[in-house]
Amino acid sequence: MVASRRRTRITSGNSAYAKILFNRNRQAIYIFDKENSKRSKCYGSCSSAWPPVLTKGKGKPNAKGKVKQRLLGTTKRSGGARQVTYNGHPLYYYVDDPPGQVLCHNVNEFGGLWLVVQPDGQPAPPDPS
Repeated sequence: MVASRRRTRITSGNSAYAKILFNRNRQAIYIFDKENSKRSKCYGSCSSAWPPVLTKGKGKPNAKGKVKQRLLGTTKRSGGARQVTYNGHPLYYYVDDPPGQVLCHNVNEFGGLWLVVQPDGQPAPPDPS
C-alpha cells in the first residue's frame, strides 16, 4: 500500500468566535501574539501544550473553504520540521481542544496571548460573537 501524500489542509469553519481556521479534523488553529514574524518562539513545554501545525517535507499546505491560499506558507523550525504559517504567523493547536471546540482563545500563557485566527488572517474578537 502506498503511503498517503495528502498535503496539510487548513480549512475554515464556524465557532463561538466567528469563522476561524481548523485542520482537516476540525481542531482549532491559533497564533501566538508574542511572535511578530514567521519564526516560532514556542519550544519545549510551550510546544507540548501548543503543538505546531506541521506540514510534511517542503510541501505547501492546502487551503479549503474561506482560507486564502496566498496567506498560507511555511517556516523551518529548529530541528528541521516545517511549520505552517498564515498571514506570516506560525500556527498552533491547543493540545486539549476537542474537534470543533475552542477552549483557549484569548488565553495568556508562555508570555503572550493565544488567539484563534479568522480567514482574513486576523485574530478573532476576544469575546464570542
